[in-house]
Amino acid sequence: MVDYIADYFEQLDKRQVYPDVEPGYLRPLIPDSAPQDPESFEDVLKDVERIIMPGAASPACTELETVMLDWLGKMINLPEEFLAGKDSEGGGVIQGSASEATLVMLLAARTKTIRRIQSENPELTEAHIMSKLVAYASDQAHSSVEKAGLIGGVKIKNIASDDKFSVRGSALKKVLHEDRAAGLIPFFFCATLGTTPCCSFDRLLELGPIWLVTDYRHWQIPLGRRFRSLKMWFVFRMYGVKGLQEYVRKHVNLSHEFENLVLQDKRFEICAEVTLGLVCFRLKGSNELNEALLKSINDARKIHLVPCHLREKFVLRFAICSRTVDSVHIQFAWKHISKLTTELLKAQDKQQP
Repeated sequence: MVDYIADYFEQLDKRQVYPDVEPGYLRPLIPDSAPQDPESFEDVLKDVERIIMPGAASPACTELETVMLDWLGKMINLPEEFLAGKDSEGGGVIQGSASEATLVMLLAARTKTIRRIQSENPELTEAHIMSKLVAYASDQAHSSVEKAGLIGGVKIKNIASDDKFSVRGSALKKVLHEDRAAGLIPFFFCATLGTTPCCSFDRLLELGPIWLVTDYRHWQIPLGRRFRSLKMWFVFRMYGVKGLQEYVRKHVNLSHEFENLVLQDKRFEICAEVTLGLVCFRLKGSNELNEALLKSINDARKIHLVPCHLREKFVLRFAICSRTVDSVHIQFAWKHISKLTTELLKAQDKQQP
């Protein structure tokens, strides 16, 4: 890759300044779905020159993103209407961050709602409608949802989650009924699949229909874009669907391995259902005790943990996210945590009169 980049810059004056390809040129040149098995780096690099570089000034960037998000949609079994097919109004765009994606969704929903209400009640001003709008999110949702509400100028209400930290349809319906009765206009619910604190999943099938934005120009805030889809193309081809499945399943298995180690030690408790590669756990006892344990772990600089609060409990988060992590690292981390816990509890016993 380094040689390719060096050759590219050395031969830049020999390349075409403007692409000679037509819009829509790229999709027929690549498969309509990700490969099941990994492909070689050499094959991917050849296709960069053959497929990407002829449209590098613009079309390739836009069109590869459309195709890569269709690949992703098929990998997670999204219905066809979510994909950017010939007769579909679906498709996706890569946002700069989760915060940006949330804001774009909220602004799109706000605009659609205002237009609908004004078409039914032309006498109502945009300012009047805005004052009545209310959006919703889980009480476990990321702070970026609240930030989107502040930027969008609308109220955000938190919906109480259940004992698994998931929002249920019944809880949302109750709040919607109360707010409509109070004269408010519910217009947006931000469901969460994998909350930041504990990776909980809202019950999507209970939370009602999802509407789609259909104007491509308004799918993002910036007018320009980075070539992020090229990275996706490399990853999808060099891992293959099977490789990505193995990657995720390995992290899930390792998280359950760590969960079992925690459950075998009666000093600890699991604080949330283990779904993907995140284990939320704590010492049975006060928040102050767990804060002291976290400080001891991070001060030792052998592993690093980040905390969260669940139902006012101070909780430690063990996140498995490295490409090279293996069982030996899980065992090492747990032995280290267990050793520091023993030392902490002994020190506390000595301090007691």
